[in-house]
Amino acid sequence: MAKTEKYIYHFGNGKAQGKASMKDLLGGKGANLAEMTNNNVPVPPGFTITTTMCNLFHKNKCKFPSSFKEELNKAISILEKTTNKKFNDKDNPLLVSVRSGAKISMPGMMDTVLNLGLNDNTVVALSNKSKNERFAYDSYRRFLTMFGDVVLEIKREFFEKALEKKKEKLNVQFDHQLDIDSLKELVEEYKTIIKSKSGKPFPQKIETQLDLTIKAVFNSWQNKRAITYRELNNIPHDIGTAVNVQAMVFGNFSDNSATGVGFTRNPSTGKKEFYGEYLINAQGEDVVAGIRTPKEIKNLQKDMPKAFKQLKDITTKLEKNYKDMQDFEFTIEEGKLYMLQTRTGKRSASAAIKIAMDMIKEKLIKETDAILRITPEQINNLLHPIIDPTAKYDILAKGLPGAPGAAVGQVVFDPDKAVELTDHGKSVILVRPETSPDDINGINAAKGILTARGGMISHAAVVARGMGKCCVVGCEEIKINNNSFKVKDIEIAENDWITIDGNTGNVILGQVNTIQPTISKDLQSFLKITEKYSNLSVRANADTPTDAQIAKDFGAKGIGLCRTEHMFFKKDRLPFMQEMILANTKEKRIKALDKLINFQTEDFYNLFKTMKGLPVTIRTLDPPLHEFLPKTEEEAQELSKKIGISVTDILNKTKDLHEVNPMLGHRGCRLSITYPEILEMQVKAITLAALKLKKSKISTTPEIMIPLVGNVNEFLNQKEIVISTIKQILKEKKSTLSYKIGTMIEIPRAALTADKIAEHADFFSFGTNDLTQMGMGFSRDDAGKFIKIYLDKDIFQNDPFQTLDKEGIGELIKIGVQKGRKVKKDLKIGICGEHGGDPSSIDFCHLNDFTYVSCSPFRVPIAKLATAQSYLNNLKK
Repeated sequence: MAKTEKYIYHFGNGKAQGKASMKDLLGGKGANLAEMTNNNVPVPPGFTITTTMCNLFHKNKCKFPSSFKEELNKAISILEKTTNKKFNDKDNPLLVSVRSGAKISMPGMMDTVLNLGLNDNTVVALSNKSKNERFAYDSYRRFLTMFGDVVLEIKREFFEKALEKKKEKLNVQFDHQLDIDSLKELVEEYKTIIKSKSGKPFPQKIETQLDLTIKAVFNSWQNKRAITYRELNNIPHDIGTAVNVQAMVFGNFSDNSATGVGFTRNPSTGKKEFYGEYLINAQGEDVVAGIRTPKEIKNLQKDMPKAFKQLKDITTKLEKNYKDMQDFEFTIEEGKLYMLQTRTGKRSASAAIKIAMDMIKEKLIKETDAILRITPEQINNLLHPIIDPTAKYDILAKGLPGAPGAAVGQVVFDPDKAVELTDHGKSVILVRPETSPDDINGINAAKGILTARGGMISHAAVVARGMGKCCVVGCEEIKINNNSFKVKDIEIAENDWITIDGNTGNVILGQVNTIQPTISKDLQSFLKITEKYSNLSVRANADTPTDAQIAKDFGAKGIGLCRTEHMFFKKDRLPFMQEMILANTKEKRIKALDKLINFQTEDFYNLFKTMKGLPVTIRTLDPPLHEFLPKTEEEAQELSKKIGISVTDILNKTKDLHEVNPMLGHRGCRLSITYPEILEMQVKAITLAALKLKKSKISTTPEIMIPLVGNVNEFLNQKEIVISTIKQILKEKKSTLSYKIGTMIEIPRAALTADKIAEHADFFSFGTNDLTQMGMGFSRDDAGKFIKIYLDKDIFQNDPFQTLDKEGIGELIKIGVQKGRKVKKDLKIGICGEHGGDPSSIDFCHLNDFTYVSCSPFRVPIAKLATAQSYLNNLKK
């Protein structure tokens, strides 16, 4: 007889059927509840319904298999025996919470229902048992709100309006100030709302409540906000969520009861301190929703010293057990502490680095653990803008620094509006009384988030930190009214500009300059560690000394791509470049180029000087010449005055140079084959710059890279010009110079004939932007019109211009590498397209024995992390 699959796992009284390693089956929350139970942490008993059931439920058109009901009834019976309470009991009723819990934490994205098990009879029983009528009816009205909202999909605002109206009538500010009669009236009003909006009375049968609620929590896996969150965070859609049914403990029982959330370290700064918030006489939703301003957790030591000490001891042990900062939830009922959850805490990027480095020093984790723990996104977030320290501004209001960084944008109050304006290229700040999980699209679209209510553990702060968004919370000075907010007498309307500082909590009227942050000591130390665990060197794409210095400060080991065309666009030299293009004889072209050589020499000298002997790869002129010429008659007139060539001749030349498909036209090495004097000038400038540096006793080995080679004869033509030019200068200067000549592999034919090219080249650098464009038949300037559709329809899993297409373009690269190394075993091979900063593409480069990757300066730290992670992950295989 086949064994029936087990869908429910129990925990309670110091024993659990699960453990921390069972997150795939029990979800993160269920696995950690089991782990805590097995470690004698005070956890209210309960059971976890597996993620397998979630997937089965959705596969079965949102219905449970017939065997599940019997297993659920047995689970309830066990829980009733464990707690010595029963559903619908007239003396000692069992109440439970029903919570989601996926393998990967998705804070606030799915649904929770508390106090399930209350009805018109059990509320009286709870009142009698607790001898606290107010507590019983407060719990009942909370349950009706959550059941109506989560299970019956009645807008929460209907319940909140009734609650606010009641508080106004009694002239009280907070929920816990409502008297018993008001709570009883609210219960009746809420039941009326449920019947009116759903068409059915509130179900008094507990079994019906539980069945509907479990289904609702499973269904929340597929709600819009959960799907959006998974897509934003690359969480698979098929892992499902578990459901945790757990005996209730009550933070709203009395003034000797409390509920709170906390972290074992500061999630914003990473500082090793006990960090969190709590509310007396409240339930968990009150803390995260920002309905009341919570107290800092350090104050609990004064309010409830015994519970505080126990909480501190338990959470310290939990951090040591999990070897990571913990995010925990707790409830204190009549002085007794219960732990409701622990999980790896979400943190800001700066906190992630500090915590990792501190834990290495504390010998809690190894260097390799730290490398694998930090994400590329966190490194990227560390490089978010900060307020310019030299900027002058007036502070409009001050809140709590919810998530670091600075953001400048136009005020919007609606999350959907934030998405709409962002899609139209606008920068926005989302301003809300407090955020809810339904705001996830707007939070993702906005540059920053500002809330009037909530604390450091509120939904806005937690989600913003996880997403790397700047956030200021609990700014009680702002009074929001429809499409504006006021601070004293100043009114800020929708579309007005504000600046928020997530490092200080400052809210500033207008636009304030921001700057890129400097690299912290912790990040420097961390990036240094990554170098121990990588076979791949990281270089940068840089054209100026400033960019080169930034890259070097981030730990770049050279320049993998200097685009020389960017140098010609500067105002002081563009007219001479244009004069060269407009020249109708070789002599005139050389005359114009002679005006450029000093500029080029100085450019290269400053680049070499900045890099102090590290390799610098210089790509010779690549773009088609029409890109340098005037586009309008007004621009042509201005140029005519500068260089003495008629407007007519300028416009005619622009027309003559026009190409139907310039990306496949007269560019790259084709230009220098047609006009060798261009290459000669650039090589002369490179050589003179290197010789000038040599006088300062700093040696450099320039790497001259020929672009757009598709045929070995093109490369040979250009190589001959490079060598003869350098030899001539060295003879004149009576000096010597080491140099290398290589090519970009960016045309499919070059990859397929790489063996022939490698015979003559010192290095290859794969230009994956053009290789992707030509290999896939996409114009990268036009593909944006349809690639998003391809992604939405799952034709593509990734944008091929951001993440390398390993199946197609990757195969071309493999062929190029294999053929090149077959001819020249020690051939230096790099990548210098946008893919050089993409972690997935870097992993491909590691697996195919590249020498280096090259990316933009601000992606160097990400690339350094990705190279180390690729090395470590592949060691395990």
